[in-house]
Amino acid sequence: MSTQPDAPYFLGGPYGELTVLDAPEVPTVVNVAKDYPMDRMAEIFDSTFSALFPALGEQGIQPVGPAFALHTRMPTDTVDFEVGIPVDRPLPGARTTGPGPTLSPSRLPGGRIAIISHLGSYDGLGEAWGRFMQAVTDSGHQPALPFWEIYVTEPSPDADPSTMRTDLVTLLAVRDGA
Repeated sequence: MSTQPDAPYFLGGPYGELTVLDAPEVPTVVNVAKDYPMDRMAEIFDSTFSALFPALGEQGIQPVGPAFALHTRMPTDTVDFEVGIPVDRPLPGARTTGPGPTLSPSRLPGGRIAIISHLGSYDGLGEAWGRFMQAVTDSGHQPALPFWEIYVTEPSPDADPSTMRTDLVTLLAVRDGA
């Protein structure tokens, strides 16, 4: 396990081993989904990003990092999550993008986090999460909600799946007396 500087962790790495660090809170612009079918997650990514960048441009807000999906509860066959990007300043309020999604101000939480990089296709993320959470608990830490994926490598039809990098992040529970 290693420790690295805290800001901006989403531009660092890759994190080849479990890394624990103190992360700053970061403003984001997101599309919030509740009880969304897990097998349809790709659809929400597509609709969010096609609406997000034009809306940010209209507000003069700049992206400062890669896309992410932040989960606010453990997934079942449905998920509660936010899809978005970190930005240089908060969106002043929710914006509906015509027939597209409603974009809202949010944040990546600040606090003690654990992070590791997964190199490979999205198909391997489930197993990577299992190994990551086991490493977190084996290191004496307690994972907490929320947890999130940072899509460092932008997917494209020409991308080699074996080279795609996704950073896995979880907030860590505060220990009594810590």
